[in-house]
Amino acid sequence: MPLLRPSFLLFALNLLDALLTLVWVRSGIATESNQLMAKLLDIGNLPFLGVKVVIGAVAALVLMRFGKLPLARYALAVALAVYIGLMGVHLFTGLSAFGLVSNTFLHDLGEIPGQLFAFIF
Repeated sequence: MPLLRPSFLLFALNLLDALLTLVWVRSGIATESNQLMAKLLDIGNLPFLGVKVVIGAVAALVLMRFGKLPLARYALAVALAVYIGLMGVHLFTGLSAFGLVSNTFLHDLGEIPGQLFAFIF
């Protein structure tokens, strides 16, 4: 099982994403952007967490099972990059919610990629 640790990390990040999403949504700070998961949140916390955990567990198990294939390694790297980026979104959501980062800062931060693209081309 060559991808045991990275697969576990992916599952842990998935679980942390679910818990932070519950905190932000239930406190009115954010909304769930995934429409399917938003419907599950409307039903309740347990269905949301259950589906999120099952999806994360299945993904981790599939990646561990086929860990020797290059496609599995690539998929795991992409998934980890996405979840690490998502943790950044959660971090800035929390900082903004507690008033440690202004909304204009977040807006300006979001414009940086476009400005870099315009500068390069």
